[in-house]
Amino acid sequence: MDQQENVKTIDQYEKDDRLWLENVYQGDVKQLTVRAIVMGMIIGGFMSLTNLYIGLKTGWGLGVNITACVLSYSIWKLLMKAFPKIFKTDMTMLETNSMKSTASSAGYTTGGTMVSAIAAYILITGNHLGFWVLTGWTVFLGIVGVVMAVPMKKQMINIEKLPFPSGIATAEILKSLYAGKEGEKQTKSLLTFTLVGGLVTVVRDLFGWIKYTYAVFGDRLAQYTVSMETSLIMVAAGGIMGWRTAWSILFGAILNYLILAPIMFDKGVITELGYRGINSWSLWFGASVMVSAGFTSFFMQWKVALKAFGALKDILYIFSKNKREESEIEKVEVPMSWFFWGIVFGGAGIAYIMKFSFGIPVWVAILSIFLAFFLSIVACRATGETNTTPVGALGQVTQAFYGMIRPGSHVTTLMTASVTAGVAGSAADLLTDLKTGYLLGANSRKMFIAQFIGIFAGTAIVVPAFYLIVPDASVLGSDYFPAPAAQVWAGVATLLAQGIASLHDTAKIAMIFGIAVGIIIPIIDKYYPKATKFVPSSMGIGLAFVIPFWNSLSMFIGALIALFIQKKKAALTEYIIPSASGIIAGESLAGVFIILVATLMGS
Repeated sequence: MDQQENVKTIDQYEKDDRLWLENVYQGDVKQLTVRAIVMGMIIGGFMSLTNLYIGLKTGWGLGVNITACVLSYSIWKLLMKAFPKIFKTDMTMLETNSMKSTASSAGYTTGGTMVSAIAAYILITGNHLGFWVLTGWTVFLGIVGVVMAVPMKKQMINIEKLPFPSGIATAEILKSLYAGKEGEKQTKSLLTFTLVGGLVTVVRDLFGWIKYTYAVFGDRLAQYTVSMETSLIMVAAGGIMGWRTAWSILFGAILNYLILAPIMFDKGVITELGYRGINSWSLWFGASVMVSAGFTSFFMQWKVALKAFGALKDILYIFSKNKREESEIEKVEVPMSWFFWGIVFGGAGIAYIMKFSFGIPVWVAILSIFLAFFLSIVACRATGETNTTPVGALGQVTQAFYGMIRPGSHVTTLMTASVTAGVAGSAADLLTDLKTGYLLGANSRKMFIAQFIGIFAGTAIVVPAFYLIVPDASVLGSDYFPAPAAQVWAGVATLLAQGIASLHDTAKIAMIFGIAVGIIIPIIDKYYPKATKFVPSSMGIGLAFVIPFWNSLSMFIGALIALFIQKKKAALTEYIIPSASGIIAGESLAGVFIILVATLMGS
């Protein structure tokens, strides 16, 4: 039975590819152009600065894709009006998509690890990395992160068709921008909710007329993050991600923050209430669930996965005079040889810097890249199902692993975790970008080239900016730059320098239970599909243990609204994704605007 199911799945995979080529793929439409790349480099460079700034402020980052698309479209229209002799024609939709690929890589891929592992390194050692060391580290991590998305794309987008809500939202934004008279109702819906999302953000963050969270359930529960947030972006993500994942997240949040956290606090295991205090304990269960579930799902589909990764054998043709002719779909997809050479080149660079700058053995560097590959599976799957990438939790899992095999070294646990976080986070973000391209019928090979160029554009801007913003260690942890992510990474590194034995016994038990849950649920999903409506999503459960309760509640509310519309107001179903996409776009754009204003005003 299992073999037949796998054969059918592989046949369906090939059939889906044919249908995509015939009905969705846009062929040789203009997309990878100089003007698209230059615009992407400029916008991506700007976004890299905003994400660096907000990351040091809050520990979070803003999505780049939607913001880049709206900014590029608007700026280009203005340029055409202001300089009609120079800017004569509109960018095509797929040119804007390529621009987004460059901007996403430049704006997100290059700076994520700086606000976490690199900033934590400065906190612990009191010293900056050398300029060229940090530049090389950023470039090599970016290269490995970009190529890591290649095999994940075939498995999770072509075969499994995971939603990647922000990828869907970005595709809807682009379709609406270029729809003209067609789809006017959906466009009006998108623009209306873009305005709503932007207004709420401006009123909250710029003017401070409303707070980010409200203790509507009481002050005591608010200490356990059981509050309502005024951000609508998670509500919108919940409306896109699907009902099962959303109710699973709320179920996990109730289990974590209303049952387990109070018990652990009463026993003295959790010593500080609030998100950071609770998360220092709960992340070990949540991360274990997501890691084991990601691996289990991947290996249970090994025959289908082998199909996705099977092109690795084509690497052999690089050394052969007899070149195999590519199929039509292979001419569109990124060759696996690019993945291979990217890992070799980027991995060699990472290993070199680890060895000669941090004194970390080469075998540890190689192991960190190998581990980053498997944790990228987890990060990409979590992003595909929930629109949230648990980079911090996965980084700390890596810290725990190396705390076990190489105890006593803060630097080893930090820099190996930096590889995991940088690579996994980049792969997940760029997979979201590739999801948009898949929906629009873009050429994945050209999108990859745009992403690759973005690495160097982002690095050229974000590395010098990091030295200017953080001139020395005293800036980090200050009122101006609290650097919460870096504080957590530094704290975990200090704790695990003594080995995994330094973890509290309850955290170790939680990890064991998390691994079990992450194995059992995917098995139920595969062999007892009728029971899945009663069984929570493993990624949903795991994620609930690494994000605040108010995020989980918002996602649930969004999914509940979408479910109500689908069941009771079916005629409005077509407006769900445009409306949710508008909210995500509005809050993202407003967030960037506020950061820019705050920077210019020095406040």
